[in-house]
Order: sequence, then structure tokens, then C-alpha cells
Amino acid sequence: MPLTSQQMIKNAEAEIETLDIKSALANVNDTSFTYVDIRDIRELWREGKISGASHAPRGMLEFWIDPKSPYHREMFAEDKTFVFYCASAWRSALATLTAQQMGLKACHISGGFTAWKEASGPIDTVEKK
Repeated sequence: MPLTSQQMIKNAEAEIETLDIKSALANVNDTSFTYVDIRDIRELWREGKISGASHAPRGMLEFWIDPKSPYHREMFAEDKTFVFYCASAWRSALATLTAQQMGLKACHISGGFTAWKEASGPIDTVEKK
């Protein structure tokens, strides 16, 4: 029987680390962490992003991580812990599992950007280019 998206998220969460919002807020300025927003660019334009976070669209993540890909981004070659987030921690759970499988140290934020906003975490606006 095929898996549902919710089953896939549950399976991913069993294998990955999830930061509670308090830990995510505490680590945002720690240079050993790189926060990565995987939401669609339109979401960033509308709501902003975690202050200092990088953007890596979910659809390109595997290609940006893979050093053999023509789309590789050097930030993913750094010796950091990558903290992925999306709106509600569903996409980021799947992204975190993928990043781990590709050799990165990775985790995600419980509750995603929604929880970040509710906790009054610092947010940068993102302008349309």
C-alpha cells in the first residue's frame, strides 16, 4: 500500500532531530548553525524569513546539497548543522531526512515558521527582485 504524506512525515520524524522553538531561538546567532528556509519564494515575500536564514527552495534542495551536481551551493559544503524550516514543519521534516541521507548534520524546527512568529523570533523581510 502506498504511503501517505503524513506517514512519510511521521517516518522522517522518527529518524531526525527536532529543535523545540526555545532551542531554535537560542541557536539562531550561533555560527555553527545555518538556518535554511525551504519555503516557496512567494511565502518569503509575503511573510519574511528567520533573521539571517538562507533560502533553498525545497524543489532544488537535493541538487544544491550534492557536490557533484551542477547546481551545488557551497554553503552546503560547510561544516555546520543545518536547521531547516518551512511553514508548519512538514516539508522541513522530509527535507531534514533527505539532508541527513546526503551526509549533512541537519535538524528542523518544531512548528516551523509559524511557531517562530508566535514566539516573536526575529524576522527579516524579503523583497521581490
